[in-house]
Amino acid sequence: MNEKMNGRSIRINRLPATIVAILLTIVLVYFLNFHHEERPAIYGMLRSDNPNKVNLRKMLIAAIQAAQRGGLEVLEVAHSRQLKERSKGETDEGVNDPFTDADGRSHCVMKQGLQRIFPRVHIFSEEDKEHCRQAHSFDLDPTVLHETAQVPDVAVNAQDVTVWVDPLDATKEFTEELYEYVTTMVCVAVAGRPIIGVIHSPFSGQTAWAWVGNSMSEYLANLHPQHRKDGQPPVITVSRSHTAGAKDLARGVFGEDVDLITAAGAGYKVLQVVANNATAYLHTSKIKKWDICAGDAILSALGGTMTTLGDQLINYGPDESPVNTDGLLATLERHGEYMDKLAKYRAAHNGRLA
Repeated sequence: MNEKMNGRSIRINRLPATIVAILLTIVLVYFLNFHHEERPAIYGMLRSDNPNKVNLRKMLIAAIQAAQRGGLEVLEVAHSRQLKERSKGETDEGVNDPFTDADGRSHCVMKQGLQRIFPRVHIFSEEDKEHCRQAHSFDLDPTVLHETAQVPDVAVNAQDVTVWVDPLDATKEFTEELYEYVTTMVCVAVAGRPIIGVIHSPFSGQTAWAWVGNSMSEYLANLHPQHRKDGQPPVITVSRSHTAGAKDLARGVFGEDVDLITAAGAGYKVLQVVANNATAYLHTSKIKKWDICAGDAILSALGGTMTTLGDQLINYGPDESPVNTDGLLATLERHGEYMDKLAKYRAAHNGRLA
């Protein structure tokens, strides 16, 4: 197009403006065709949601992705054999508590990815002291849910939500190449109660997840555990790293004919209960909440129970201690019956379980 100005002809090129308009249209169509909870993070800059609310459907998707992406970091380190192992000290039982490059890399991917999407939510990770050298992020991918998953849009106050992250459960066993025990875990608690749990097993590729009252992974949904017959001795799983006290207590409470399974990793042991390979998971000493929150949520979704040995539900709120000091009992059924046995044993031993 030509225009005259002060007697001179000026050519105006409309091509750049046209290209810009086309690009903006493409970007707008791209964003609008995402489900509003799965749009890329930059969309948040263009759209004004209530910043004080979070969508639990979105949190479930992010929790699954975080656990799986953390698992990929664990696999990469395992395959490289460059563990860069060091000790964080000793546990209360005198067992070495190792840290590896897999713990750190998984932590950075999981926590930073979640924090970027949910900046107003309390997120606690076992490796919070670790410095992340580079930023990690991911956009929500709803394809991590199976097609029949019933996951409604539920909004809750961001300040009521606490997320617990275990970037690598069973690190000691990871260094020993006992990979079946290794998991990455994410748990979402609302008002202190665990409602979303994800336990991912990197070396098998299996992801167990559940949202209490709504849906669960196909693996969990397809489990059909057989109910144990009356009179059958219980099968109790205890930690392989500090077994003596738990084994003695199990025999004292349930009888000498009790079957005992030693295993590592709280996530792994909960999955043994879920699959009915064990009737209960017994832990007699202190345990961190990022170790147990995801399993607590999954058990609850399946109708099971996890409590302290004093039969109290565990509070996973942000203002509570990250350490559960009262032991735990996790069951899929007969929780009340087992608690009664524990109470009788305690009464017969001057109120003590140890």
